[in-house]
Amino acid sequence: MVEILWFLLAVGLIAAVVAPWLLRRRSGGIRLTEPGAPDAADPLAYGFVRQELLDVRMPGPDQDLVDVLDVVQRTQDWRAASQLLAGTPKEGEVRWQRVQAFAGAASLELAQRPGEGGAWLRAWRAEAPKDAGGAAVHAEFLVQQAWRTAAVGTDEFRIILEEARTVCGEAALLAPGDPVPYIVELAVARGLGYTHEQFDQVWAKVIDRSPQHMGAHIAALHYWCEKWHGSRADADRFAQSAAARAPQGSLLAALPLFAVWEHVDDLTMVRDFYGTQVVSRAMEGALYAVHSARPDDPMLAHVRHLLIHFLVGAQRWSEAMHQIVHVDGHVGALPWTVSEDPAAQYALYRALAVAGYEANGGSPATLPH
Repeated sequence: MVEILWFLLAVGLIAAVVAPWLLRRRSGGIRLTEPGAPDAADPLAYGFVRQELLDVRMPGPDQDLVDVLDVVQRTQDWRAASQLLAGTPKEGEVRWQRVQAFAGAASLELAQRPGEGGAWLRAWRAEAPKDAGGAAVHAEFLVQQAWRTAAVGTDEFRIILEEARTVCGEAALLAPGDPVPYIVELAVARGLGYTHEQFDQVWAKVIDRSPQHMGAHIAALHYWCEKWHGSRADADRFAQSAAARAPQGSLLAALPLFAVWEHVDDLTMVRDFYGTQVVSRAMEGALYAVHSARPDDPMLAHVRHLLIHFLVGAQRWSEAMHQIVHVDGHVGALPWTVSEDPAAQYALYRALAVAGYEANGGSPATLPH
């Protein structure tokens, strides 16, 4: 069933390129029409951002980060990045997201301009070796480089991650109480194959510092998946336990949906995959988490993006559109980031949501913003 779904979505992507979607009320379904037809569904009619303008760097808006990234990349001066991280609280989710964004920007620069890209990060570490923010960004940069440039399990891969582990230790010493260096090490643990006992030692340091950290739980969940060092049962147990302990308003109630995503290819193939108890319960838990979370929770966009994937698959068009309204413009989150073209993958699901929404009577006028 899942293979068939992906095939159909691939066909839909091709169709989205060559022709817009036409909606037919008669059958409640979706049909294709000729380009330029007056009744073709158009995501831009809802004020959504054009595909080529979607921001792949982050899951949601962070204007301070965008402004600083622009300054750093334009001037190649690291000081604005250092100041932003120094003023970002250690106990929240935002610091982790900003560290990832700075590291990702440097890694992408280096890929685009080998030998010279990301020079500002090298200067940051050389000129301010005791800067905790610089050390954390450097550690995350090395992790991203390992996965970007080396094959998993090779000597090169291990060498880069060993260096990352060393820098994680430096960052932890420079910022006592900051969970970020240990969250970075969770990815190192996954790549280097820490034993369960070794992983638990790192995890204990994370939750001692920030027990409800959603980003950390997502990072830890990867380790416990079957494709790495656990099993589907391990991942489900980890996710369900975190969700059960989650206080009111915590997005950890959505963690089981991330566990479903990690094992979607391994789940029993049934006629109504999205209607199964496992998937339905995980979706409802994520929707509950979204509805009860603070509107300014920095991890809210992550959950909304994953919900779009599942709600579209379940043909729950109106609910999918509601999530799109809140995140459109940014696509730097699962499930889009596992694609070679995150913007195109997101745009496909958005087009399907718009088509389904209009096929069932929706319009730009009926969609609340």
